[in-house]
Amino acid sequence: MSQNDWKSRLGVVFSTNPNFGYENEQEEEQEEIVANDKQKLIVAIDRRNRRGKQVTIVKGFKGSTHALEELGKTLKTKCGTGGSVKEREIIIQGDFRDKIISNLEKMGYSAKRGN
Repeated sequence: MSQNDWKSRLGVVFSTNPNFGYENEQEEEQEEIVANDKQKLIVAIDRRNRRGKQVTIVKGFKGSTHALEELGKTLKTKCGTGGSVKEREIIIQGDFRDKIISNLEKMGYSAKRGN
């Protein structure tokens, strides 16, 4: 990393110590689970706080945030719709429970319909 990477040091108080070395705090990544069939994913539908619009939520993923984002991207592509990954949950716009469950099972995950 460059010494002049100022964006990563926003909010840091200035130091007059010439020997001061700024260290970034790094997030601890969860261990990657090799066997996908050990993960029990729950695919549910939600309408709360969304003005009546339906979204499909995939909960219960264990693994790194990068792997979660990749899985979310794959599911959004398979469904042909938008979505996001927030708070360790994959949110897909629309009611795609059956399609998501079949795609997750093809990928080797254990998926269950939530509601």
